[in-house]
Amino acid sequence: MNFQLIEGAADSPVILHVPHSSRRIPAAVRGGILLSDAALERELDHLTDAHTEQLAAAAVELAGTPPWRFVNQLSRLVVDPERFPDEREEMLAVGMGAVYTRTTHREALRPSDFDPAELLDRYFRPYARAFTELVRDRLAVTGRAVILDVHSYPTTALPYELHGDGPRPPICLGADAFHTPPELLDRAAAAFAEFGGIEVNTPFAGTYVPLAHYGVDSRVTALMVEIRRDTYMLEPGGPPGSGLPRLAAALSTLIDAPT
Repeated sequence: MNFQLIEGAADSPVILHVPHSSRRIPAAVRGGILLSDAALERELDHLTDAHTEQLAAAAVELAGTPPWRFVNQLSRLVVDPERFPDEREEMLAVGMGAVYTRTTHREALRPSDFDPAELLDRYFRPYARAFTELVRDRLAVTGRAVILDVHSYPTTALPYELHGDGPRPPICLGADAFHTPPELLDRAAAAFAEFGGIEVNTPFAGTYVPLAHYGVDSRVTALMVEIRRDTYMLEPGGPPGSGLPRLAAALSTLIDAPT
C-alpha cells in the first residue's frame, strides 16, 4: 500500500493528512529520474517535509479525541497528491504539477518527453479515491470532515517557489476561501501562538480538499499547517530537535479544538 490510513475515534471528524513526509521512491519510478543518486538525495532533503509523520503521530498521542490519519508512504517525487492533475495547477509553470518534471532548482528531473499518465493512474488516482472515501465516511458518521494538512517548509526560499518573496513566518496557515472558516483559522492561531509569528497564505497558500468535495461541499472544512523547518529540525534533511514535541502539543490542541 502506498498510503496508510490509521483509524481514529469513531466520532472524530478530524483527518490529519501527512502528504510529503516520505523519501521512498519505488525502483521502477527511480529509473525514470535523471538525477544521480547523490543529487537525488539532495533533492529529497529540500522537498521532503521531514519528520512530519512523527509530528502527527506525537500529536495524536496527546489528543483527547484521536483523529484519523492519512499518511503518504511515497515521496512527492513519485506523485504529488495535493496538486491538481490538470491545467488548473499553477505549479505546472515550474514543472511541478502532479508529476514533477523539474527540480526545486528548476533543473531537469525527468526527460522532456516524459508521459505522466502511468504514474497518475498507478499512484495519484488511487490515493485520491481512498482519501475521498475517508471524507465520505466521516461525513456519513459525524456530519462533517475537518482536514488538517501537515507540512513543513524551508527557512530560505527555493528557486521553484512562485511566491517565495513574501514573509516566511514560523507558522504559515494555508486557507481556502470556501473550505476554511474563520473560526478554524482562529483556533489554529491560538494553538500555535507561542512560536513567534503566524501568517495566512504566505509563503504557501490553500489547503487540500478532495476534488469530489472541492468548492461544493461546505461540510468539508480544511486548513494547511506549514511549519518553518528551523523551528523543529536541522536543515536540510537533518534530525529533529527540541521544537518537535512543542509543535506536537500545539497540533494536539488544534485537533481537539474543532468541536
